[in-house]
Amino acid sequence: MIRSILVWDLPTRVFHWSLAASFAVALITAESERFRDVHVVSGYLLLALIGFRLFWGLVGSRYARFASFVRGPVAAARYLCSLLTRHPDHHLGHNPAAAVAIVLLLLLGALTGLTGWMSFDDLGGEAVKELHEGLANAMLALVAIHVLGVIVSSWRHRENLARAMITGYKNGPAPEAIPRAHGIIAVLLVAALAIFGWNLMRGKLPSLLDPIAATAEKTHAKHHEDDD
Repeated sequence: MIRSILVWDLPTRVFHWSLAASFAVALITAESERFRDVHVVSGYLLLALIGFRLFWGLVGSRYARFASFVRGPVAAARYLCSLLTRHPDHHLGHNPAAAVAIVLLLLLGALTGLTGWMSFDDLGGEAVKELHEGLANAMLALVAIHVLGVIVSSWRHRENLARAMITGYKNGPAPEAIPRAHGIIAVLLVAALAIFGWNLMRGKLPSLLDPIAATAEKTHAKHHEDDD
């Protein structure tokens, strides 16, 4: 029996919209000196969110796990071709084309954040800054393609995929529903992001050079003790 069932757990939904917000803020503030710290904080939050998603893709609920939806480019092409038929392939979780977009978004997001981190620490010079901008533009283009894909898939399957990512519910067989929304994990995620973001905004911006500096300081102290 087809009914409204829970498909997307709360941590997945929090991640999805938080990542979109972080990227949007970083993009808007990219050229502003006044909001430079906001841009940097948004980048750090984006990296933290990607780190969480990689973890949740391994241990999360059924439709959040990478094993349940990552199928490769051949499956994605097959799905896209089916959209041209009268009865397109339907997937309760992410379809194969969306899966490719998600993997690429995570990869581009990680690379964009890391090159931004390097640029913030003045590592790599102008080449890294240009690479950072190029990756951000590539990610923006991929986001546009992803949004277009959501619109087309929603139209062909007669379901609102964006709304489903807000409510967590889609129409499907009752046995296919996930058992719970993992609300506690979502609350912990939001709290961790809030604390992390607050500390960053207070000026405690981490640096790639911090671990190196700490190691050098310990080594120097040890040598000093040996000399004594």
